[in-house]
Parts: sequence; structure tokens; C-alpha cells
Amino acid sequence: MRILFTCLFLLSFILVTPFSTFSQNRPDIPATHKNIKYDDQGRMYVDIKGDRAYEAKEEPPITLEQVMGNPKGTDTGIAFDFGEKSFTGTMYFGLIPYGDSKHPHPVYLYASMPIEEGKASVNITKYLSGRFDMIGWEESGYGTLGYRVVSDKGRMLYDGKVSFKGKGPFQVDVTIVEGPTVHQVTPNSAVIAFTTNKSMKGKVMVGEKTFTDFKKTSLHEIEVNGLEPATEYGYTVKVGEGAQTYSFQTAPAAGSRSAFTFAYASDSRAGNGGGERNIYGANFYIMKKIMSLAKMRDVAFFQFSGDLINGYVPHPGEIDLQYANWKRAVEPFAHYFPVYISMGNHESLFRRFVSDKTSRSGVRIDRFPYETESMEAVFGRNFVNPHNGPASEDGASYDPDPDKMDFPSYDENVFYYTHDNVAVVVLNSNYWYTPSKTDIRIAGGGLHGYIMDQQLAWFEKTLQTLEADSTIDHVFVTQHTPMFPNGGHVHDDMWYNGSNDPRPFVNGKGLGKGIIERRNQLLDLMVNKSQKVLAVLTGDEHNFALTSLDGDTEIHPDGFFGQKVELSRTLYQVNNGAAGAPYYAQQETPWTPDVSNFTTQHALVLFHVEGDSVEMEVVNPDTLEEIMRKKLR
Repeated sequence: MRILFTCLFLLSFILVTPFSTFSQNRPDIPATHKNIKYDDQGRMYVDIKGDRAYEAKEEPPITLEQVMGNPKGTDTGIAFDFGEKSFTGTMYFGLIPYGDSKHPHPVYLYASMPIEEGKASVNITKYLSGRFDMIGWEESGYGTLGYRVVSDKGRMLYDGKVSFKGKGPFQVDVTIVEGPTVHQVTPNSAVIAFTTNKSMKGKVMVGEKTFTDFKKTSLHEIEVNGLEPATEYGYTVKVGEGAQTYSFQTAPAAGSRSAFTFAYASDSRAGNGGGERNIYGANFYIMKKIMSLAKMRDVAFFQFSGDLINGYVPHPGEIDLQYANWKRAVEPFAHYFPVYISMGNHESLFRRFVSDKTSRSGVRIDRFPYETESMEAVFGRNFVNPHNGPASEDGASYDPDPDKMDFPSYDENVFYYTHDNVAVVVLNSNYWYTPSKTDIRIAGGGLHGYIMDQQLAWFEKTLQTLEADSTIDHVFVTQHTPMFPNGGHVHDDMWYNGSNDPRPFVNGKGLGKGIIERRNQLLDLMVNKSQKVLAVLTGDEHNFALTSLDGDTEIHPDGFFGQKVELSRTLYQVNNGAAGAPYYAQQETPWTPDVSNFTTQHALVLFHVEGDSVEMEVVNPDTLEEIMRKKLR
């Protein structure tokens, strides 16, 4: 990094210069975009009616790699080097007592260390020995240090972990810097995921069985299998000198129709009020509260549908940092049950083009090459989800080049999963995302709230499969954007103030269906062509609201000439974007009479499933106040 650290915390600060020095590594421009070109010097630009907006070289305010601090062992402890002399602030630290709690956290010491000229040092022998050695490192020669990096302005940036061995001098050992967490639990298997500071073969032990990676890696996703349904299993992850032990419960056999609870929430990007409500992009405080309540209620799984973080940045390293902070809040509880994650509009990583002839902030599009730099690719690297979704929008009628990958992948951002007699279908309503409707027409891209054709076709086929599955009674569909917004996003989502005109543009051409027509196609599939879809779970609007939709609900704008849909039965829209992002108040819409229990309180939705019965309970995780309770089926 080459900018002063005092500027690192101003997220709006951006250094803009042409990309002339990058011409030797210039990526191919996907044929799906229009008006994006290279000049004779190899600089990428967008042609806006003859005005050239060049790609901006944007220095990241801060990255995950930097704030991890490159820890090294010393004679007395651990030294950190943040790589920039102007990097100043404070480091808080303490030991992590694994085994003392089911949900281990660092126990921060009374002392802290200054970060001066980009460096800090923790003296373990001085501060963490004797009466402060609650983990027994002086005897074992092994322990794990937790540390929090705070800027000189008091802004919390990152919570890190580093394992050490020795009694002085010390060495940095192989460390689980993220995880372990449980994923994709089935009746007979689960995936245990964790990230290490070094490439290695990880090891997971379940009973007398040991499961390992196939090759050395720092991103570990290890499947444990051969398990019995509805059974609790302890598991131990072994790396270096350390081991951590937790447990998970396998799912019941399909169609067992036993009683269980699952949780739902969305929108945990940074909130207002200071402190842990904003640890660099994530509302750490409310997410810990939500996860703690979910664990206390013994949920079988948790669905979290987008806007985990602030996002809207050009550099993958900054997205990685924001995700790392979100995952750190979730991790102590996700040791025990799976959290399925999907994308929102703040899951945004872009290329930006700026003209010196206009005051516009610039044209932003999803980063390419799509295989490695798109938001979809970076999201897939950060989370562990099923791989059973569609491939991409390649192959659609509007695909301009059938021989090349012109769209991002749907892998791990569109999928479905089951638990006993429940199926959850996860859609991506912010795919190939271009934030501005104007920029979509100029350069191309996906529209906020829109489900494109290949995803729609996969969704229809998936619902048909679930409809024919005798072990499934209840289907929940989730996407980030409400089909019927009520407060904060009436101007977009799947309504756009009643305009059907907005739609994605591919290679300069708009798709055949506008946003409301596409919404109606989804409604028809969920309501009229399925008897099992009970509710659509949404977020984006930072509030909780229940909308009961049926044949009497006003769902079309005045003068709508597109294909309408009549609802043959009730569908519930459960909007819970109340996981920590700044609140939005209620607005008037045609379906307002069918909206109930609207609140700007923080909320966790709990679905209690027992056979053919589903009851919804909504609780404020901060106060434990019950917001509502309703039997849905």
C-alpha cells in the first residue's frame, strides 16, 4: 500500500489514475458488455456517447492481508508488521481458552500495545504468564493468542488469531485463522471447513475415523461421511500442535417428520452507534447476539440471505477483510450448526470507469475475468455452500458467444438443500450486478432484484423435483430482494415504483421481460405451480415485516400492460433485513393492507417445523423480546 494510513479509514477516499501500466496483463472484455474497449495504449475505457471514461486504479483503504500483521515469533512473544510505517493504532490481546467454553472467545487483557510505525509486539512472558496464564502455556509450551487491531481514530479493524509454541523464544505455529465451522449437514455426512495460515493437509477426527484433505491447502473443506441420521457427533480438528473439539448433529432421515427449528435473517452490514456495531464493514455486535440466540434455541440450521457486509469496493482484499470480520462474529456458534449464505447487492466487487469531463462517480460493473475476479467467484471462495445450482447464464438465448464464458458462475450462490421434510431454495437476485440503471444501458449488467433466464429455468425444474418428492412437505424460497418491498426499497427491488421498464442489458440489448413481469413468473411458479412453497424469505429492507399474499392482494400497478398473475392460494413474504444494518421506515404500497408486524427492531426469525405444521416466531436478539408468533401451516 502506498497511501497514508490516515486515509485508510476514509472509505470514500479513492486514488484515480489510468491503468496504463496494466496493459501487458489486460483481460479479455466479455462479449456481454457493450461500449467497453481498449485504447491504443492498452487502457480500458467505457465509451459514453463519445466521452471516454477510463478504468480507475483504486488503492484499497485496507486489506485482510495487511491487518493480519504477518506475525513472527520473538524471544519474548509475537511481533506484528503491518507493512506501512504510517499505520498506527492500538492492539488489544489475550489468550483464547479452548476447551473452557463451548464458544471460545479471546479473553482480552487489561494491557494493550501501541502500533507504531506499522509495528507492534506482544510480550507473552511479561503479560500472559503466572496468574494470567489460564491456558497453561507455560507448562505445555503451546497456546493461541487473540488480538484486535484498532486504528488511531478508534475504529475496530480486525480480530485475529495466532497459535504459538515454545516457552521463550516463541514460534508461530500452524493456526486455524478461520473456523472450524460445520456445513452441508445431511443424514449421513457433513463438511468441516477451516482456514489455516499455512498450506497443509488438515485432519478431522470423528470417533475412530480420520478424514483429511486430498492435498496441501490453506482453505480446507473436508467431508466426513458414513454417519448415522439424527445423531450427535463430536469432531476434532488437528493442525500443528493444537486441536479443537466441537460437535454437530446429522440431519434426520429424509421424511422422518421429526420436530426441529431453523433460523432466518439478512442484512448485517455495519450499523450506527459505534463500537462493535461496525468492525470494518460488519455489525459484529448484533451478529454475535443473533448467533447466540440461534444456538440457545438449538436450531438445526441458519439461512442468511445477503448483505453481510458493506461491500461496494473494487479490491478483493478489502472484501475478504469485511467477510473475515463477519465470519469471526459467527464462528464460535457455527462450530455446531450450518449457516447457509447467499448474496445481496452489498456483495459487490466492481471495475469502475471515470471520466475527467463529468462529475459522475463512474460506471461500475461486476469485475472480470469472471472465473477469478467476479463478486460471484470471490463469494464462492469465502463461503461453503452446495454445488447443485445452474452453471451460469451462458447458453441463454441472449448469450453473445456460445464458445466463451461470458457470465459469472452460479456455483455456490444459487443452490438448494433439504433437512428432513423441508427444502430451502436459494436464488441470487443480484447476479452479474451493475448498481445503476443508467450504467446497465451504457455497459450492460444484471439488475438489482432480477432473476435471469437460466436461473429461472433451473428454479422451475427444482420446484418440479421438490413437488414430486414425497419426503418434502414444506419449501421455502429465499432471495435477497423482496418481491413486495415495504420500506426502504420501494423504488427498486421487484417493484421499481410500479415500473416494468427496468431489466438487465446484454451486449446492448434489454432482456424481453421487465422486472414486474419476471416477478410474476416467479410468483406463478411458487403459488400456482407448486403446493409446497410456503414462504419467500427476503431482506434488503432493514426491518421485519410479514406480507400475506393471496388472490385479493393488489400486486400490479395501475395501467400495467404486461402479463399479470392471479394467486390461487396464500404465499407469505417474510422480510427480515433486521440483522444490524441501519433501519428503514415503512412506506405506502398497494399491498400495505396485507402487511403486518412491521418493525425496525433487530430480529431473528425462527421456524418451528413439526410434521405438516410450521409456526413462525420472531424475537429481538438484543432484548429477547418476542415480536410476533404465527402459525403459517
